[in-house]
Amino acid sequence: MKEKSLLEKLSLRKVTVWIGEECRVLEVAHGANLRQSLLAASISPYTSLTRRANCGGRGLCATCGVLLEEGEPAPQHWHDKLANHFNYPRLSCQIIVTKNMTVRILTDKIIWGKRINPK
Repeated sequence: MKEKSLLEKLSLRKVTVWIGEECRVLEVAHGANLRQSLLAASISPYTSLTRRANCGGRGLCATCGVLLEEGEPAPQHWHDKLANHFNYPRLSCQIIVTKNMTVRILTDKIIWGKRINPK
């Protein structure tokens, strides 16, 4: 396996992913899409119902919601802005990884996920 160059190492971000009590740490390229990075690591932000029935990362269905516990970027997409404003899980398909972050996969959601403590 080829050793990563210094430039490649400097452009990587650490994404800590909690799934229940299990913790996984991913090295993700700066500027990568969170949903795509999770799926590439065989971590699904979806439920068994929405794994096949979703919008494919276009920010329309809200089924890829995750909790951001650290390193939360400001929302850019209208649907993600609404989720953030009303304390619903953030859309992983609309999050670009630009810094280290901690993400929690929702294990109790049926489709979208519950509202988090109101602001």
